[in-house]
Parts: sequence; C-alpha cells; structure tokens
Amino acid sequence: MAGNRKSPRIEPSFEGGRGRGAGDFRLGAGERVAGSGSGRGRGRSAGPAPKRTARRRTSGGLLGIVRRLAYWCIVLGIWGAMGVGALVLYYGARMPSATTWAVPERPPNVKILAAGGEAIANRGATGGEALSLENMSPYIPQAVIAIEDRRFYSHFGIDPLGLARAMATNLVSGRLVQGGSTLTQQLAKNLFLSPERTLERKVQEVLLSFWLEHRFTKDQILAMYLNRVFFGSNAYGVEAASRRYFNKSARDVTLAEAATLAGLLKAPSRLSPARDPEAAEARAQVVLGAMRDAGFITESEIKTAMSQTPTRAKSYWSGAEHYAADMVMDQLAALIGDVKEDLVVDTTIDLDLEREADEAIIAVLDEEGAARDASQAALVSVDGTGAIRAIVGGRDYAASQFDRASRAKRQPGSAFKPFVYAAALENGRSPLSVRNDAPVKIGKWTPENYDQKFRGQVTLAAALANSLNTIAAQLVMEIGPKEVVQLAHRLGIESELQGNASIALGTSEVTLVELTSAYAPFMNGGYKATPHIIRRVSTADGRVLYDNRYDNPPRVLDPKIVAQMNGMLMRVLTEGTGKAAKLSGWPAAGKTGTTQSFRDALFVGYTSNLTTGVWFGNDDGKSMKKVTGGGLPAKAWNRFMTAAHEGLPPSPLFGTAGGEMPVPVEEVPIARREEPKTIADIVARTLGLEERPVPAEGLSGEHTGSTARDGGLVPPAEVGGESTGTRRTTLLDILTGG
Repeated sequence: MAGNRKSPRIEPSFEGGRGRGAGDFRLGAGERVAGSGSGRGRGRSAGPAPKRTARRRTSGGLLGIVRRLAYWCIVLGIWGAMGVGALVLYYGARMPSATTWAVPERPPNVKILAAGGEAIANRGATGGEALSLENMSPYIPQAVIAIEDRRFYSHFGIDPLGLARAMATNLVSGRLVQGGSTLTQQLAKNLFLSPERTLERKVQEVLLSFWLEHRFTKDQILAMYLNRVFFGSNAYGVEAASRRYFNKSARDVTLAEAATLAGLLKAPSRLSPARDPEAAEARAQVVLGAMRDAGFITESEIKTAMSQTPTRAKSYWSGAEHYAADMVMDQLAALIGDVKEDLVVDTTIDLDLEREADEAIIAVLDEEGAARDASQAALVSVDGTGAIRAIVGGRDYAASQFDRASRAKRQPGSAFKPFVYAAALENGRSPLSVRNDAPVKIGKWTPENYDQKFRGQVTLAAALANSLNTIAAQLVMEIGPKEVVQLAHRLGIESELQGNASIALGTSEVTLVELTSAYAPFMNGGYKATPHIIRRVSTADGRVLYDNRYDNPPRVLDPKIVAQMNGMLMRVLTEGTGKAAKLSGWPAAGKTGTTQSFRDALFVGYTSNLTTGVWFGNDDGKSMKKVTGGGLPAKAWNRFMTAAHEGLPPSPLFGTAGGEMPVPVEEVPIARREEPKTIADIVARTLGLEERPVPAEGLSGEHTGSTARDGGLVPPAEVGGESTGTRRTTLLDILTGG
C-alpha cells in the first residue's frame, strides 16, 4: 500500500460461475448505470444481460403493482394527513379559543296555559318548550338515530365508516345522495355555524363535534339536537313539531308519528305533512324499516304503524285557541318587557268554552253562511271581572290569523244603544218614560227605523226592545252626545267615539272585545270589567313576574240603573229583536246590532254568568243578504251560551227576582191613563203637555241638562222642539202665552 495507489474495485454481481467464484455476489461494470450512453459509463462495453432482464420482468408483475400501490398509498396517506393536519391547524387557529366556547342559549319559549292548566300553545322562535329524553316519547330518539346516525352511541363525534359509506354511495350514483354527518356534527352546525358548504366550515364542524363529545354526554347531545332541529312549518324542536303536525305533545307521540318526524329531517319543507302528506308517509315507512333493522322495533309493530291513517296537517296552526295565544303575545311585552327567558303564562281561557265557541261559529257559518253571503264571524265571552273565557277571531285560524274579535274595529250599530239608554236613566229618565216614535230631523239627518214604520207613543223600555232609532236619536239630543260618550268610556269602551247625534245608532267603530266587556257592568251589578286574558306570568322555575286578578274593580253604574237596564234588555230577548237568542231556563238579556246595508251584524248579551258578543260579516265589508243581529249572531250566541250553561243551576240577573222585571215597563195607552180631574189636566192632555210622574227608582244619577218634565211628548229643541230644561207648563202659562 503506497502513495495514492488504489485498491481494485469489487462490484456485486448476481451472476455465478463466469470467471468468478461461485460465492461472488457482483454486478458487471455495464450494469451499474441504467442506459447505454449516459454519464460515466459511456464508452464502456456492457454487453447483454438476459438473465437480469428476465428477473425485472418477473418483479414487475402483479405483486409489484400491489407493492407500488401500497407504497404510494402510504406516501399519499402521509402527505394527506400532513395536509389535513395543516388545514385543521390553519382553520382551527381562525376560531376563538376553545376555552371561550359555549353552547348558545336556546331561544326563550313562552308556554301558554289555560285556566285549568292545559297547554294552549307555545310561542317564541322555536315554537315549543325543551323536553328531556325521559319526557318525550321513546320512539322519537330511536327513529332519529335509526335513520340519521345509527352508530351515534359508539363514535367520537365523526363516523369514519358512515363517512366512507356516504362517499362511496355518492361516487357510484354520481351525485350527492347521502350525507356522512353525524348527529353531533349536525348539532355543531346548527349551534355555531352558517349553512354554507365550504371547506373551512366543514373543518370547524369537525372540531366543534370533538368539543361537544368531550364536553357533554351522548344523551345531552341528543336532547339538544332534538330540541333545536328544524322540522319544517316554522317548528323547531320535537315539541313544536308534534303540536304543529299532530296537535299533541311530543310526550304522547306514537310510533308512526315519530317516524314521520324523523323522516322530516332529510327535507323538512318538502316532506312536511302540511305540504305533501303522501311524501311524508312514504318517508316515514323508510324510517320504520331503518328502526327495524336497528333492532328498535319488530315487524308486527311496523305493520301496526303502517295501518294507521297518514297524518294530514293543516298548512298552519289550527284551532281557535291560537287566537288566544296570539292575543297573549301581543300583550306580554307591555306587562314584563322583552322576553329573555322561558316563561309560563297562565291565562283566563276555558278550553272547553273555547271549543264550544269555535264550534258554534263554524256550525252557523256552515249552515247559513254561504246562502246569506256571510264568510266570517267572531266571538268573545267574558266573566264579571272582564276575564276572557273564550275568544274566536275568525272562521279558521289556519286560513287566516287575523283576530276579528280584538283587532278589527267596526260599527256596532244598535248594539251601542244600551249606553244611550243608560245615560238617559242617569239623567232622570226611566223605563216608563214615553217618547213619540215619529219622523224626526236632526240637521240634515233623518233617522228611520229598520222596518220604516212608526209606532207613536212608546215607553223607553219598548223602544229599546224593538230597537227604535228615532227614540234613541231623541234621547241623545236630550241628554247630549257627550254624556253618552262619557258613560260608554266609563263602562269600558276605549276607542275614540264621535260626540254627535249619530252615536245613537252606533256609528263610531269599536272592537268586539271592548264592546262586550262594556256590557259586563250590567251583568255584575255596575262594576267595570276590564278585558284581560293574562292572569299570571312566571319563569320556568316559578318566579312570578306579573300577577293581576282584577278583583277590585271600580263601580261605574248605580245599582238601580243596572237593575232597570237589565229589565229593559231582557225584553229584547223575550219580545224584541233578539228572540232567536232566548235561552231555555236561564234569564238573559242583550241587544242586537245591524249596520248600514247589512255589512255587520252583532248580538251582545249576558246571563249572570257570562257576557258574550258575536259578530258576523265579511272582511272586505261586503253586504250580507239581510243578516241582522237578531239572525245569525243571535243563533250563534244561543248555541254557545246554551252549551256554556249546561248543567249549571239558573240564577237571575242583577236586580231582578227570579228573572222577573225589576220595574213594570208595559206600555200604557193614553186612553187607559188616569182620567183628568181638572180643567188644567184636560187642556194639558189635549195639547200633549201633561206632566208624567217618574218612579222614585228612576231618579238616580245627575239630572244636568235634562228636562224636569220626564215623559213629555214635545221633542227637544235640536229636533224642532223646545229646549231641555223648560219649566213646568201650567194652564196659566197656556192662557197667558207664558
């Protein structure tokens, strides 16, 4: 070994026995470089290597392909994992710190209860209260798991098997037909993310799913999902959906109904029973099959479920009780402010009466509405405190949610006359007071009676019973329109009233609720009955936010006036325009009302138990075919009040004994009056100026602005007669012209 002398290079070779020892493991010089004329091997003689070529062909067979595929799969997998990791790190870094993550509060729900504790409705962004898994039908979670995420209780937020299956299915079909998201992922999306389909959103969805699985139990995750997921028709959560489609709580849902709900999750709007009941039924059968495959139900249970009639929900919430629920929501904010937590509202509604009211309205409309061109009706019934016991805002809530009982203002017509007569009684008149039913003219206005006939001299009681317009107009001008307006406001009318002569015929618009409530003082002995539907508002944990029973109302009418009005209004049902409303066995009173051209027809009446008002008409103001307050409204009133009083012992109206009139109000013909005893009496009678005594019980109240001569036949100055307050006319006055 000397200097730079190199050792001879020994190359490995796979050849044996050709100039080398049998144990040599060498390559020839020409085999060291692939190719024949490149690099350092150029110019050297390589020679053929047939055995090497054969071995390469052997190693490049099927086994080689498999090895190469495995190799590249591993390589790509590594790079893919690195890429996914980088994406996760990148998009994860764009999210807030996990320490700040929190499940958003569920939008507050308002649970509305009837007076008896029954649920009327749920209102709020979700439309239903949240239920625990233990409180809802067990079929619901089973159906959802079977069709949406069968391995829910075994995966860790994402389901690799389910995802792979979905990808394969979508590749085979060439379109997106199956999703791979778990219930946890769907909940994460609903809670935190927008619905847009981007890579960033998908990565964030996975990260949030891991967090949810770490933070909550499986049952908690499933409960959150079922209480928040969208089921179509503005229903969020199983409770809202159950009440929306089946009119029952999710606690009571059957197997078939649970399958229908679970089937909605694929396409809530398209598969809604309210939109396409056949499609909803077909999807429900798919869910039932999935439940059987998952071992939740048996084949016999499927057959039983499939034999049930498919659900056919209306296009909107149905039932008159939803008018009451809407009324609650309209008033709630004014009582407690903004709704920031789950609330329970106790109302005054009697659900039995609510159903009876709805049935009464629908029955009369179905029987005669079309023939009489009456398309809509409304009803409200209150007790002596003004508590609304039943309210129906229209024929069908599903078709129209507008509340015609509390929101529509219409002319009450002659149903306003009781306020005119009550004001007259306060100003010294009595039911026995006599007026002349004859043509009168007030400015350019000439009021006429409904039948265009005149009856001559009649008592006020008879005039009210027969709804004589001329007498009501005379009374208004005698006592002054302002007196009538003040009394109506005092009794409960809140709408603005025009203080003119035409108020006698109810030309100022009011709502049916305020008109009906203003009648209640006649029923309860003279106390104001403020209409109200909310009795108590409390939080879900029982903390009371509002409580008012309206049990200390102010007195608004003298009891004697109330007794006289009850006697007069009873005659409306026994012999006047409201005969169709007369109840069997129960003393009742009320008044009919019909507006010009038969656009509106009303009947408002009461017993000692309830005051109820009914309206019939059309939303567009179209005239009906001679429908008066004594027609369809009186019939509906009778139907409802008969059902409402079934089984209750009859009781007389305030101020009456056993239903008898508190004061005699029979008309006394002039020929039967006491014979004149003096020359003055003869002259006074001849001239129609005689003085009529006023019963002592009719003199309660102020007499400001009224004539001391009650019952005189001369109309007031405003209608061509003498001014009110004219002193007593004597024979000397007549002879001297005084």
